[in-house]
Amino acid sequence: MSKKSYISFAKKSASIQINELKKIKKVFNNSFIKAVKLISNTKGKVIFSGVGKNSFICKKAAATFSSVGIPSFFVDPTGASHGDMGQIEKKDILIVISNSGNTSELSNILRFANRFRIKIIGIASNQNSMLLKASDIKILLPKLKESDPNNIVPTSSTSFTMLLCDCFATTLMREKKFTKENFRLFHKGGVLGETLKLAKDIMVVGKKMPVIKYNKNFKDALKVMNQKKLGIVVILKRNFISGLVTDGDLRRELKNYTKNQSLVKFMTKTPFVVNENMPASKALALMNEMKITSLLVVSDKDYKKKNKTLKGIIHIHFLLQNGIK
Repeated sequence: MSKKSYISFAKKSASIQINELKKIKKVFNNSFIKAVKLISNTKGKVIFSGVGKNSFICKKAAATFSSVGIPSFFVDPTGASHGDMGQIEKKDILIVISNSGNTSELSNILRFANRFRIKIIGIASNQNSMLLKASDIKILLPKLKESDPNNIVPTSSTSFTMLLCDCFATTLMREKKFTKENFRLFHKGGVLGETLKLAKDIMVVGKKMPVIKYNKNFKDALKVMNQKKLGIVVILKRNFISGLVTDGDLRRELKNYTKNQSLVKFMTKTPFVVNENMPASKALALMNEMKITSLLVVSDKDYKKKNKTLKGIIHIHFLLQNGIK
């Protein structure tokens, strides 16, 4: 087979799946709405179950649900028959996925759920299947053409089910008003975690901040700057930000240095401040744009006030060390 044939077959396979996925709109009906409301109002967990390739879809769906604040996990129906059903409580919801709906391994977990009146959302393509007959909410999948040459390998059908689970998750995010801030709490690590970090996650606080009182002099500022090693000193007056002195400012003033020289004459009287909830990536972009190496951070409450209390300081090195780009 030629190289062109490889590309041709791949494109045909992709086209089949893309066309089949468009049928997803058929599933957005009253059953879909009922399922969203049931999941949104549950006091328990959302448990996914399925066998074969559907087990991998279930695991991915459970991980996605958990990442958007809906406690969820996967239960293998074969393992459930040997004690794992103890993980399922009456207040939980069971989402079972099976293309045929007649997978024999599902029978025990379905009987268990029905016996204890645990709500079941069944997802299958056969209206008269064992699964949908046992389900409280029935999600009927359309008949789909698989993308392999023989129309038998689960390809379009698995992609379709994955998309459906993602649609449940994103709809529930809107229903629960799930924000970036919420998402950030569940993604402390990895690339996503770095992307979602805020100024308050990276800033130095408390005794690590180079601060000095308004009435202090040049020598005091130099001492604090050398101790804290951030290249700046923040001047406070009645505990509010009054000004900023950089190491460059001090070097330039050395020629005019006197023992008790006041900082007020050469400090920046309106230093740039940012809200504690500013994304760290945006803070880095701002530093690059303004050609500065530090930003003063204030609370959300103080940001629009005339008198601002210093909450923290971000240095460009902290951002780079945390993988912010």
